[in-house]
Amino acid sequence: MSGGKTIFKRIIDREVPADIVYEDDQCLAFRDINPQAPTHILVIPKKEIPSLAEVQQEDEALLGHLLVVANQLAGRCQLAEGYRVVINCGRHGGQSVDHLHLHLLGGRPMHWPPG
Repeated sequence: MSGGKTIFKRIIDREVPADIVYEDDQCLAFRDINPQAPTHILVIPKKEIPSLAEVQQEDEALLGHLLVVANQLAGRCQLAEGYRVVINCGRHGGQSVDHLHLHLLGGRPMHWPPG
């Protein structure tokens, strides 16, 4: 990573406010400030991993944990009709912050292809 802390690291460190909906020792989840659906929550690992392209074998359990948390949050948000979990990777993949994150999107029908 270049240029110091990402906005997500600053949220983890409580230097920037966020509408936090979940936290444990491995991750943090908060509402996206530019929601693309009625429910749009970002789930981020506290470990600084710049992108999915840079995960290591040692991150396997952490990645599984992030998905479990996303599923639990979907339940709390009453997304029984369905939801989407998205991981953008790299600039062409739409990643805008160099810190791995999952988008939990729901509360409306999702279309395919996504864009």
